[in-house]
Amino acid sequence: MTETLEDIHGPVFRPAAEGFDDERMGYQRLASHRPDLIVGAAGVDDVRAAVRHAAALGARVAVQGAGHGVNVPMDGGVLISTRRMTDVRVDPATRTAWVEAGAPWAKVIEATAPHGLAPMSGSSPGVGAVPYTLGGGLGLMARKYGFAADHVRRLTMVTADGRAVEVTPDGEPGLFWALRGGGVGGLGVVTGMEIGLLPVTRLYGGGLFFDVAEVPGVLEAWRHWTETVPEEMTSAVAMLPFPDVPEVPEDLRGKHVAQVNIAFLGSEEEGRRLVEPLRDVGPWLRDTLREIPYTESAAVFDEPDQPHAYQSQNRLLRDLDPGLLATLPKTGGPSAPIMCVVQMRHLGGALARPPRVPSAVGHRDAAYSLNALSVLRPGQEEIARRLHDDVLAPFEDQALGRGINFGYGRLTEQEARTAFDPGDYDRLAELKARHDPDGMFHANYPISPDKRDQ
Repeated sequence: MTETLEDIHGPVFRPAAEGFDDERMGYQRLASHRPDLIVGAAGVDDVRAAVRHAAALGARVAVQGAGHGVNVPMDGGVLISTRRMTDVRVDPATRTAWVEAGAPWAKVIEATAPHGLAPMSGSSPGVGAVPYTLGGGLGLMARKYGFAADHVRRLTMVTADGRAVEVTPDGEPGLFWALRGGGVGGLGVVTGMEIGLLPVTRLYGGGLFFDVAEVPGVLEAWRHWTETVPEEMTSAVAMLPFPDVPEVPEDLRGKHVAQVNIAFLGSEEEGRRLVEPLRDVGPWLRDTLREIPYTESAAVFDEPDQPHAYQSQNRLLRDLDPGLLATLPKTGGPSAPIMCVVQMRHLGGALARPPRVPSAVGHRDAAYSLNALSVLRPGQEEIARRLHDDVLAPFEDQALGRGINFGYGRLTEQEARTAFDPGDYDRLAELKARHDPDGMFHANYPISPDKRDQ
């Protein structure tokens, strides 16, 4: 073991060591890193030592917390596991929280709730707060308060030469722009962030479940309804084909279900009034809408919390053509070659407004997002890719590009460019050349260092 690793407080794993596989496996089981060394970082100093060790070896570096967003696994190199870096410190006077790199949103929510505050968390509290925010962060309060990245005050990052730097709008404006919405990896290892909190303690939320075969107009009804709601209302609709097996609840078994998810920041009375047009669309299978404390916000989408393999594609859309919506139950429905979940999210509102400090978040003018996701068994990756292409193809004329959040799969450089506004990918490439010219840091999507000015 080299001198730089001897001072590490957290565990160090090599491929033959007990615990190596448990440490490298994340929530996403389709793609797992296969490093030569894993550093279970206990703090910033451990991250610095790991990066310096990798630099001395000429090795690449990947970072993983809970591992929800692994798109492209790294072979060889050094994996820095941040799952032990979960400190959350709340300052109720300034309505801010300091969040370490490995803390999941659940821990941030738990820490902020006693102060009558809430973070800009997403639909799944098990997701890491920092990587989620680096991708922009599209959460339950998005239409009212914007992207999670818009609420970042400062970050700390370890650079390719092993230095710990503070990233602020004044001290490192280029990095501050890039890290907020530029995605995970590529420029350094983010070890923590300070975020603004919101005076939110509860919401009116949950789901309305419809049988698509019985209520075929539910998608268009939801689209039309989104044109009428205030910014306090954030919603989505997902179509899920449930198998006809005993493990599925009887009321959903064997049905193609449209699940409309609601998160409303107004009163329960107002929420009920706003949702009434959706209840009138047709007979529903389930209605789980109720007033809930923000600490139970996971109930809105009720997403799976067990690790599994999945792959997806998404598009950010300027609008939703009602005629095209009719294609979705066919291409992504029960007749698809493998299971496919098709989800649309309503954007706009605060998401469309520029933040006080500019960021790399792209396509703020998108009105909706469209995502196709499949849970996979081994060997189904290519089937899923073709299926998702078929689902999204009718909407390409309305597409502004891809979103960093909710995209799980390999991207080419040209595809990665579409996630950003014109010129912003080139700006990221310039920053990559400045801060990681040798390509040490492994990222979820390709950014080729632009070295034209060097």
